[in-house]
This record gives sequence, C-alpha cells and structure tokens, in this order.
Amino acid sequence: MTGASRGIGVEIAVALAEAGAGVYLTYNNTPPDETARRVSEFGGKCVSAKLDVSKTDEADAAVKECVEKMGGLDILVNNAGITKDGLLMRMKDSDWDDVMNTNLKGAFNMMRAACRPMMKNRFGRIINVGSVVGSMGNPGQANYCASKAGLIGLTQSAAKELASRNILVNVVAPGFITTDMTEGMGADAKKALMDAIPVARFGSGRDVAGAVVFLASDASSYITGQVLHVNGGLYM
Repeated sequence: MTGASRGIGVEIAVALAEAGAGVYLTYNNTPPDETARRVSEFGGKCVSAKLDVSKTDEADAAVKECVEKMGGLDILVNNAGITKDGLLMRMKDSDWDDVMNTNLKGAFNMMRAACRPMMKNRFGRIINVGSVVGSMGNPGQANYCASKAGLIGLTQSAAKELASRNILVNVVAPGFITTDMTEGMGADAKKALMDAIPVARFGSGRDVAGAVVFLASDASSYITGQVLHVNGGLYM
C-alpha cells in the first residue's frame, strides 16, 4: 500500500495485517516505522520501501519488488496523497501539477503496474482512497477535488477493463476524519462542521480502514466500480 506513514494509512495497514495480510508499506518522506511496529504485532510479513508514486519507473520497481519479497500481490491500496490548497484564481501551476501527479497520476502508475501480476494470477483487489470532496467539491481545493474526482473515473474505467480477470476496483471516500488538523480546530469551527454531519461526529482512521478491509475481502466479491462513502452522512 502507498501512503503508509501516517493518519489513515497507518490504520489501513494495521487493519489489513490484523485480517491476516502481509503488508508492503511505501512512503515518500517519513519512514513508516510506527506502522511497521504495529503491523508486526500480528505476525504478518512486513516490508517498507521508499517510493514516489508520481514516477513511473519507481512505481514499476515497487510492484516488482513487492511480488518478489512478499510472494505475490493480491491487494493494492492507493492511499498516497498531498494537498496544496489555495483559491483557484491564485493557484500556481506547480500546486496544480504536484497534486495531480501524486493523487491521480500516482494512482494510475500503481494500478497499471499492479494489474499485470494480478491479471496473470486472475485475482486482485484495488482500493483507491478518495475523498468526499471529490464528489461535493470544496472551496480552496480545486486541485485536490479534481484529483479525487478523477480518481473515480479512473476506478470505474479500470473496473470495467479488469473484471473479466477477477480484479475488482473500488474507491473508499472518507469524509472528515479525526486528525491533528481537526483536533486543533476552534470550538466554533468544529461545531459548525459537526452540525453538517448527521451522525454528529468526525470519523476515525479505523472507520476508513474497516471499509478498505471489507472491499479487500471475499465479502465484497460482487462489488466493483463503486464509491463507498465513509462520511457519517455528510454527502449522500
């Protein structure tokens, strides 16, 4: 899985290990030492590797190494993502390009590389981590929202192409999840946001991880090309 160093990525990796999967953890900046420690508690195989998903050659090499070191590749979780927020009229080309290259092209690079061994084995589960704002938009995040909206189209196209090889491709789209950022919000801002969420709470990394594990399991064998929203009813 990509983006395994912090936040939602940590919880997804741990939940997959808890379900019995070996986990190949990739990161771009911060090594996922804490993730690897928690994963190892479940006794599964764990390998960490540095990866810039926006670079095609690195994505290809990571998939090749994963197959060699892990003995195969059954599940791909595309969680790597960045934000470079700003109003549309002031957004720099580099802010647009960097977000697109990581969030959308990066997912494409990993999917293209991973589908080859999956097609050979006639089995695979690809779960792309999107966002509620990819469906509803958000001011100041035109680049991020566009990347996550594009991820839905990419997922649905791949789902139609790969279904005959028993490879299922879906999106998990988190809403507002408890992070350091949300914990630092003022009381008024937090209340206003909470009032927009029908279940009246922020989500947790475990909420998202549970959805990913479900889509990676046999319980979801008739689900492909779908967006599973994990947002407490914020977007319906």
